[in-house]
Parts: sequence; C-alpha cells; structure tokens
Amino acid sequence: MNTISLEKYKTLEEKSANYTALLYDVDGTLADNMHAHKAAYVAVAEEYGVKLDPNIVEELAGWPTIDVAQEISTRYQTIFDIPTFAKRKSAIFIERFIRDTQPVDYVLAHLLSNIGKKKIGIVSGGSRSTLAITLDVIGLTDKFETLVCAGDTPLGKPSPQPFLLAAKNLGVDPTECLVFEDGDPGVQGAIAAGMGWVRVDQI
Repeated sequence: MNTISLEKYKTLEEKSANYTALLYDVDGTLADNMHAHKAAYVAVAEEYGVKLDPNIVEELAGWPTIDVAQEISTRYQTIFDIPTFAKRKSAIFIERFIRDTQPVDYVLAHLLSNIGKKKIGIVSGGSRSTLAITLDVIGLTDKFETLVCAGDTPLGKPSPQPFLLAAKNLGVDPTECLVFEDGDPGVQGAIAAGMGWVRVDQI
C-alpha cells in the first residue's frame, strides 16, 4: 500500500476496534469496479435505445441489479423486460470487465487482517454468481463467514434486511456490527439495522 492507503487502513482499524463483526459491501468497497458497472449499465441501456446518465449507478449504489433496471425503466419512461435487462447487464459486466477488477487495497487489507479476530460477512446487492467471480478475482473466496446478496431477502439495500440477515447468520447482535460501504443506500440500510457504518470512499 502507498502512504495514503496505509493511513486509510489505519483509520479503518481504529473505527472497527470495538466491534465484533465486520460487514463489507463489494462493488466500490472491496472491489474498485464501479466504473465497470457504470459502463455495463450504459451499454445495455443503449441496446434499449436509452442514453443513460451513468451517475444514476452511483446514486443507487448497493441496489440489486434488478431494482436498478426497474428504476431506469421508470425514470426514462421506457418499457422493457426487467429481468432480461438485468441479466444482460450482468452478462456484459462479466464478459467485458470482471477479470480486470482490482481491489480497493486498504479495504481488502483491513478484511484480511481481521480474519480470525472478528466475524466477517459480505453484504452486496449483486447476484451470487457475479459476486463469486469478483471475490475470486480479488482473492477473497472463502475469506468470510457469510454472504448475503440479491434475492436472499425480500428487500435489498437501502432496506436493513440484508444486514440483519448477515448478523443473524454470524450469530451477533446488530449493534455489534460495523458496515463498510461506498454509497448512501448501504449506509441507510446499516443505520436502519442499528449498526455502525463507514463510508470507505470518504475517509
């Protein structure tokens, strides 16, 4: 890690000292890939004749892909099959971008340094199949105790449901969990779940 990353890593260590469980988002938090997700959404929207503003992806960071697809349909007043749009977006992301994913070094280092010290969970709005590839690429397969992703709860972020399920799976009280996120929806979910939170992109 460079000097800046090392300082950010130390900040994460300080903030997490008094928590029992650590819950990490993936896209934009552990994986430096939001630019790739934006590009994939723009590409599939173009196939439907929609000129998508990529900033919508940042705004909805953490939402399940199918919910983002529904929001795009609503905002752009374009009717398309939502599940098909979501699957196509995921396919473009995997085909064109996923193998080039780099980790967010200070967040990855923080997770790895806490293995065996704290309970570790992954809470993402991504699909299980896509997440499996991303986590493999950045070297995190089997480095966590629970994975909660799109479809595991009736509602995704910003609902607290994914975070509460992760806490239940880890056998800890929600107040003992610290959530690491890069977007407002995830933070809203963490707050609603009664958990601590850190915006890793703002430290």
